Amino acid sequence: MTTAAALGLRGCQTCGLVSRAGGLEHPACPRCGARLHARKPESLARTWALLAASAILYVPANTLPIMQTSSLFGTQQDTILSGVIYLGLSGSWPLAVVVFVASVFVPVAKLAILAYLAWSVQRHAARGPNDRLRLYRLVELVGRWSMLDVFVVALLAALVQLGSVAVVVPGPGATAFGAVVVLTMLAAMTFDPRLIWDRLASRGDRAERRG
Repeated sequence: MTTAAALGLRGCQTCGLVSRAGGLEHPACPRCGARLHARKPESLARTWALLAASAILYVPANTLPIMQTSSLFGTQQDTILSGVIYLGLSGSWPLAVVVFVASVFVPVAKLAILAYLAWSVQRHAARGPNDRLRLYRLVELVGRWSMLDVFVVALLAALVQLGSVAVVVPGPGATAFGAVVVLTMLAAMTFDPRLIWDRLASRGDRAERRG
């Protein structure tokens, strides 16, 4: 399998220009001057580290209150799941489904998909490279919608400030959840999908040598 790296072509991670390395030890992009790499440096190690941190923070993100509401009737603390349940019981099922998908299902799916992609590259998996590439592109596409809960809390905290009548304050769960979203987005950015094809090429080269 012939790859761009085998032909000496490298894509700039800053401006996207594809150019030849020219046999230099430390080639630079001719357009922006950024350092050129055949693949993202330490891609798998960084991806695994970010995924591990995301998985750890996901626990307090769902167990700690994401929002605290103080009013004349008392103080109420809500986690992500309790907020989804409240929305469902109050009849706002469409909104409850949206919050559940964006704040619970999507982060877990992103963690699982990115872990699977990193594991498949390490295992030199040859099955379904195009399917794995589609999964990666899906993760990149839906990643930004995971911030829905953080946006809602920030909006409420800015708007609902009525002194002694009602006050909404972000809870520690919002910080943990925001960190989970950012870390998973960084994990998707550090993972290099070209490694999928590199592993396939290395398997093909070894098969040719054995043949």
